[in-house]
Amino acid sequence: MPKQTIRLTAAEFLEGLKALQSDAEQKKIQRYFKSGEGEYSQGDQFIGVRMGQVFQLAKEMMDMPLAQIEKLLESPIHEARVGAVSIMDFQARSKKTPESRRKELYELYLRRHDRINNWDLVDRSAQYVVGGYLYDKPRAVLYKLARSKNIWERRTAIVATSYFLKHRDRADTFKIAEMLLKDKEDLIHKAAGGWVRQAGKGDRDQLLAFLGKHAATMPRTFLRYAIEHLSASQKAHYMGLKNA
Repeated sequence: MPKQTIRLTAAEFLEGLKALQSDAEQKKIQRYFKSGEGEYSQGDQFIGVRMGQVFQLAKEMMDMPLAQIEKLLESPIHEARVGAVSIMDFQARSKKTPESRRKELYELYLRRHDRINNWDLVDRSAQYVVGGYLYDKPRAVLYKLARSKNIWERRTAIVATSYFLKHRDRADTFKIAEMLLKDKEDLIHKAAGGWVRQAGKGDRDQLLAFLGKHAATMPRTFLRYAIEHLSASQKAHYMGLKNA
């Protein structure tokens, strides 16, 4: 019997999600993503599909046309938007993807950032869709995003630089992290501190210089994430600067 052909549409993806839905998983996801009143995921709809299953479904449908990806992004269901950005990520990573499609994916990401509206959606796709596209191009857009009033656009600015770090290109990570030092959002402190830490793996001296300049005034969460891989004595030193 011939294998059934998968229709690469948003509607087909949503049908696939519904077949994987679990009430128990829904409760876990709602707690994990803080979807209560006043929390950052308030109003988002979680139907209860494990992320590994969402990623697998996205991989099976990674050739979805751009217009259908955008339809998927428009869904109120969180797992559907995870699927959309995962498909974008798979396409951006593929060596078979032409530059013209990479540009379209990048432009879709920025144009529909209103639907890429949670930390996991940014982290799942910004590295390759945004950072990968900008690697050999001017990066002024990242600095514009870092100044945005939108928390998720600011997170994209720092997360996208992780692609550069793979190529030992660390300058933008430190510069954008410096722009985010006075950010009021904990989810930005975690991201900026984490990516500074990653940059420091490749250039410890640059990390220590950054900490020497900013440890006393940076947000505590930012600092804790940035110093995570340092020695106990170094951690104590920089936390001491913060507490002085």
